[in-house]
Amino acid sequence: MFEAAEIGNKLSKEEYKKLLPKVREELIALQKELASTPLAVVVLMGGVEGGGKSEMVNLLLEWLDARGVAVHALGDPTDEERERPPYWRIWRELPAEGRIGFFVGSWYTAPIIDRAFKRIDGTQFDEALDRIVSFERMLTNEQTLVVKIWLHLSKKQQKKRFEDLESDKATRWRVTKGDWKFAERYDTFRSISETALSKTSSAAAPWHIVEASDIEYRNLTVARTFIEALRDGLAKAKVEKPKPTPDMPKPKPTNIIRKLDLAKKLDDKEYDEKLGVLQGDLAILSRQLYDNHRSMIVMLEGADAAGKGGAIRRLIQAMDARNYQVMPVAAPTEEERSHPYLWRFWRRLPRLGRVTIYDRSWYGRVLVERIEGFCRTEDWQRAFSEINEFEAELTDFGIILCKFWLQISPEEQLKRFKDREETPWKQFKIGPEDWRNRKKWDAYEAAACDVIEKTSTSAAPWTLVEANDKKYARIKVLRTVVERLEKELK
Repeated sequence: MFEAAEIGNKLSKEEYKKLLPKVREELIALQKELASTPLAVVVLMGGVEGGGKSEMVNLLLEWLDARGVAVHALGDPTDEERERPPYWRIWRELPAEGRIGFFVGSWYTAPIIDRAFKRIDGTQFDEALDRIVSFERMLTNEQTLVVKIWLHLSKKQQKKRFEDLESDKATRWRVTKGDWKFAERYDTFRSISETALSKTSSAAAPWHIVEASDIEYRNLTVARTFIEALRDGLAKAKVEKPKPTPDMPKPKPTNIIRKLDLAKKLDDKEYDEKLGVLQGDLAILSRQLYDNHRSMIVMLEGADAAGKGGAIRRLIQAMDARNYQVMPVAAPTEEERSHPYLWRFWRRLPRLGRVTIYDRSWYGRVLVERIEGFCRTEDWQRAFSEINEFEAELTDFGIILCKFWLQISPEEQLKRFKDREETPWKQFKIGPEDWRNRKKWDAYEAAACDVIEKTSTSAAPWTLVEANDKKYARIKVLRTVVERLEKELK
């Protein structure tokens, strides 16, 4: 793969100066066009040490309008970043539509280095590459153009580049002991990098290998590669896509939700006894998360008026207010709509020792957005696998994920709706949208069954809660959280 980038291509300074104005003109024109489209652009600048990754990004930044560009240099993770899954620091830096994000160092860096220094084995390396392919596929499906450029030097060229830099006092600082340490393993890094690039170069996100021994040739080739990728991405973004249409699935006569025994209930005495015991257990266990290097996400979904808020209040009564955050999920903001749909959830993951409680969640894509026609059919259909991959990233890192579906009967919902309308301090909980959703009860039930069937995994199972009786539902949620913590914090 790398042999073709070791031919020794050169470009004279005169020819470079002659061609450069046209290249810069094209870059600015394409960036201007990009700003008015729903396309976001991610540029990965990878390659061997000494290839000039930072120099190349700095040069492109100089040629572009810096107001539409952000540069992210991913070095060693900070303490805050170590407390969240590895992709968290990448997720939160993804550019919005119409903008460009350059990454010097990327989601490839850690797996390649870890494999080169034998911190991970071949199986773990392959798993990391599979996760990369899934992540990039999600980005491209969410209208993000991923441009991947690899700056290559041969072993001999790398050594000469380091020696030339060290011989000049003005550039000596750019060569570190770490660079020479990596150079000693050049052959190992080359083999591992070649495997990574070959396994992750796809039609939607291909790798572009650029010979970096001649600076002028490198600069012009990278710029032209970027221009070509932008042109292609913008042309595809202009293709008219099918408009979103509502999907109204019909529930099966016998399904997992209809099999629930909604008559289950607790009397006041039993409720009070269990509530005190479980909240006491939760108070102790939730404070042990940090010492166990864990965090927790509790997520509640369900029919309108199913009692999610009441269950959440009983959870937080037992926890230190400094250690939890409740996230009520409503319609996305304009900023959130300009990013991939999971972005607003990625960036709010809890730190070690903390708990985040979601009142509704990322499942909106396969529930309300599906039924109300807020996204295309292909979007909600692929969201099932994307959600599973997202949750696997969370649980693989050690986040304890508890997912609850609270279910009530249509009759109980009607009773609660009327109570909300008639009780002044509850009237804020009811509106026209709730009544509209009620008319689509069967569709939401069928969609919920799809969600439970397709996204309940061993690491992140769904717990179905019979919620006609609020007291029974609250105790079941509390008991499930406590039992999960007891199991995970052994």
